Amino acid sequence: MDAWPLRKLVLRTPRLELRPDDDEGLFELVDVALAGVHDPAEMPFTVPWTDWLPDDHGVGMMQFFWGQRAKITREDWTINFIARFEGKAIGVQSISGHDFGALREVHTGSWLGQKFQGSGLGTEMRVGVLQFAFDHLDARVARSAAWLGNHASNRVSAKLGYVPDGTISVAPRGARLEQVRLRLNASDFVRPEWDVSVEGLAECVQLITN
Repeated sequence: MDAWPLRKLVLRTPRLELRPDDDEGLFELVDVALAGVHDPAEMPFTVPWTDWLPDDHGVGMMQFFWGQRAKITREDWTINFIARFEGKAIGVQSISGHDFGALREVHTGSWLGQKFQGSGLGTEMRVGVLQFAFDHLDARVARSAAWLGNHASNRVSAKLGYVPDGTISVAPRGARLEQVRLRLNASDFVRPEWDVSVEGLAECVQLITN
């Protein structure tokens, strides 16, 4: 068995290639993030990591991804896929599972460099990991969240079959904001005309499920 079989995992959608994060890819991601992820007047993340970039130049980003990679177990795992478009890193699509063997549930999250937004790439990479979860890991439920006022994100979620599943209040910059929790049952997933291609799963599946 390979010492780190996740390095062989690859998801391919019509325009994107998604691979679990590695150090070379993380350096690319830092550059993408420094070029801009969102309007500085807003904070789309529950942890305001983009506020720290001008001061630490990405050190915190690297440490975060290293930490998540190091903590992967069957009981609690997160895979941060680096999404590449035309060979270049453009953002991250994450998928995580807690007690996945029993619950068969995943959580997803993502971010995309600002200059790559608005072209459907964010939706495509989310669909890719949803198909990976439902069709290849036998997940039954996928969960996500979005700000109450993020109408674009919530419209995309609705088109994919998500339904609201309550709210939660957070304060990433010290002011109260409300997030909508979202739930997608495998049977309700509105699929595109294409299927994700998955390579290398057999080598690493024992790391994340049983």
